[in-house]
Amino acid sequence: MQEILIQNLNKRIKMDPHKNLMTQLMEHQIFIDHPCNGKGTCRKCRVRIVKGDVTTLTETEKQHLSSGELAEGIRLACLIYPLTEMTVETLQKEAACQVLTQGALPEFEYHPSIEKKKIQLQRPSLENQTSMEESLLKAAKAQSVDWELLHPMPPYQKMLTTVCRYGHCYQLEEGDTADQLYGIAVDIGTTTIAASLVNIRTGAELGVTSMINPQHCYGSDVLTRITYQIENPETAVQAMQKTLVGKLEEAMIDLCQTLQINPAHVYEMTVAANTTMLHTLLGISAESIGISPYAPAFITSKDLKAAAIGFQKMPAMNIYCLPSVSAYIGADIVAGVFSCQLQQRKETRLLIDIGTNGEMVLSHEGKLSACSCAAGPALEGMNISNGMRAAKGAIEDIEIDRSEIKLKVIENAEPVGLCGSGILAATKELLRSGMVKKNGAFIKKTELEEDHPLYQRLHINGKKREFLIAEGNQPIYITQSDIRQVQLAKGALLSGFYALLDQAGITIDQLDEIIVAGQFGAHLSADHLVETGILPRETKEKISYAGNTSKTGAYMALMAVDARKTMENLAQEIQYKELSTHPDYEKLFRDSLEFPKLED
Repeated sequence: MQEILIQNLNKRIKMDPHKNLMTQLMEHQIFIDHPCNGKGTCRKCRVRIVKGDVTTLTETEKQHLSSGELAEGIRLACLIYPLTEMTVETLQKEAACQVLTQGALPEFEYHPSIEKKKIQLQRPSLENQTSMEESLLKAAKAQSVDWELLHPMPPYQKMLTTVCRYGHCYQLEEGDTADQLYGIAVDIGTTTIAASLVNIRTGAELGVTSMINPQHCYGSDVLTRITYQIENPETAVQAMQKTLVGKLEEAMIDLCQTLQINPAHVYEMTVAANTTMLHTLLGISAESIGISPYAPAFITSKDLKAAAIGFQKMPAMNIYCLPSVSAYIGADIVAGVFSCQLQQRKETRLLIDIGTNGEMVLSHEGKLSACSCAAGPALEGMNISNGMRAAKGAIEDIEIDRSEIKLKVIENAEPVGLCGSGILAATKELLRSGMVKKNGAFIKKTELEEDHPLYQRLHINGKKREFLIAEGNQPIYITQSDIRQVQLAKGALLSGFYALLDQAGITIDQLDEIIVAGQFGAHLSADHLVETGILPRETKEKISYAGNTSKTGAYMALMAVDARKTMENLAQEIQYKELSTHPDYEKLFRDSLEFPKLED
């Protein structure tokens, strides 16, 4: 049997000449970053061939790998197939990512779906022939009893605890476990996941965990993951569900162990997520979301046993998935609207969640309208030449002061790349310093005097211009392609903003507040948003931040049945506006691509 040795991990895997190297690494849970989903365009799946033969160099590799990299044996794992036994080195390791777990929480009354009661059943007698079912109903103050609880006969005279959900008694536990009542509130984002373990009796958040969404191995955004499902119709949906459920359950069990909580006493999980993530969690194909007319398989809330989708170690747990509005306005946005109480505000307010998709909901005169624009993964550090997630070593802010470049790096580490806020800050500073023009093009080097403080940082790589952000063992550049990626995201978001206001018949002056929600938006200052033109300059003083409103909405759904009902109604009230049907949208998008003029 021929093998592939991953030298830096001291791990061997079986070699398959019919599969590219990236696929084989992924199948063995070996981390390999590939935000372009194996198209060869992101350069992130680079590996070093130490020994062995692979297929010949492709034109794509010639375009995306430097002569120095090729001389070192660097290749793109997604484009090479092994021809012999081989030894390789992976060049990246999966870093812990900073994940936003908290959001604005309004006051609300607790009324959870789960209740536990300590009871003691009295043995029937000739004088009192009450059935076991009647006794359980009365003792638990329940409306119905699961028939399976009637067999075998529960021990009379002994202490028991009933577990009821929506007034239905579905479990009996020996002894007094009434105080052991826990639930989980989860936000499943495309890039990250945040979850809280909650004491349902008190509403106290006992512990929080966060992680990279394990589905990133199938693509960095929803469209690449949907493409993976289309290309692998027989295996993809099940594999993606198993990956997600397995990681979620592992994280929850770890959290329970840390807090010394019995997983059998976790009874409810509420989930807020975008529509695609909800489909893959439930094992339903999201293929229709990626193909016109973009009609999802479902948008209503879902209520089911956790075991039905693969959870094995929390036997009593149920799952409630919040409702969505459309293919691209998911339950995470419905949760955000509810937790920000947008539907109750008299003022005109806009909620915007900036990520791979930019979702916006406008509240005006009691009506809620929404749109979604494909910002792409650039603003989260993906599809950027030196981009990365918000982890140790990521540049998150930049200031250009004449020839000096001041960097803010996560954990004050040696810089190894730029996260989303870093690439946006770099774009802003390059615009302000005149290195990038309003049309997004780098200035020509011939337009600079040789004594210009930034002259030496503007490089020509072949025919393309790039700017040196950080020197050192691993130089970090901003390329023309990076600026274009930011420009496309900015154009999508700004055009969506204008289109939504136009469809409502209002102007910027009528906006009272812009609420920025979500993981990425929390790290963007108002300066970054308006000086790169993601939002108009006139909105700067109207911008506020709400944090992770998706998880907040999931928490409220966990603690209040009424919150679930309200969000289900909200999802039906929000009117989705398809941007492509907006008159002259293409012209609006083109106009929105231009960067604002900044003064140095």
